[in-house]
Amino acid sequence: MTTAVPEPGPNYSATTHAAAGPDTDAVAIAPDPEVAAGIITETPLEDIFDADIHAKAQDLIARYPMSRSALLPMLHLVQSVQGYVSQEGIAFCAKQLDLSDAEVSAVATFYTMYKRRPCGEHLVSVCTNTLCAAMGGDAIYKKLQTHLGSEENPLGHNETAGTPNEPGSITLEHAECLAACDLAPVIQVNYEYFDNQTEDKAVALVDALQAGKKPAPTRGAPLTNFKGAELQLAGFFPEDERTYRKDVDGPSQAVETLRGAKLAQERGWVAPVASDVPLPEVEKK
Repeated sequence: MTTAVPEPGPNYSATTHAAAGPDTDAVAIAPDPEVAAGIITETPLEDIFDADIHAKAQDLIARYPMSRSALLPMLHLVQSVQGYVSQEGIAFCAKQLDLSDAEVSAVATFYTMYKRRPCGEHLVSVCTNTLCAAMGGDAIYKKLQTHLGSEENPLGHNETAGTPNEPGSITLEHAECLAACDLAPVIQVNYEYFDNQTEDKAVALVDALQAGKKPAPTRGAPLTNFKGAELQLAGFFPEDERTYRKDVDGPSQAVETLRGAKLAQERGWVAPVASDVPLPEVEKK
């Protein structure tokens, strides 16, 4: 079977790239004015980013010796407001950090964690890297594609079931390694882990999310929505100490993760101490 564009699984693809979709965010490369219309909204920045967000942006800048170092958390801050990084968000970051829009865009388009179209209330990431794929990750992803879409029109990568930002809406993505190979196959919801998944478990999980429930992750902090997770990734946590501790102190390790360390402790295994060997001299030219 040949697919139109690359997708997870063993099939060949007709091309090695996906054509730009209608969400293209650069007016200059839009094919005609009618397509370009509405890509960048005319909403003033003040209507999107209120005084509280401006204050948080200045708080971030004050944490670094160079203001531009605050760009990554500031992009998360923008996503906590809009659910994605819009052109307005890029302009906001550029203005706060005295950067050009192009400099901010270069960073926002490099990292997959910054979304260029509005996300759902929840971001569901299915690991389709080697071990998770072999353990069923590809099958889980395809199952969710048809469950959240249909057999005739499966939900695509970074596409949303429901209205973005509205309750119960879900954005689905296939992700590279989520660093939990010992618990494969894994899914993340708003970057919290749901380990040892099956197709049935994954379907039950997204059904619960669509119904407005927040299932407890396998480990880590209690589940929040995508915007709430982005605010924490920006570096802002609940002021209430009890809520804060509940969010940041959730256990992140699992029995499988610690098994090697436990065996080493029981058997007295230690890593060899590296000898302090002098570096060879480099011949002078």
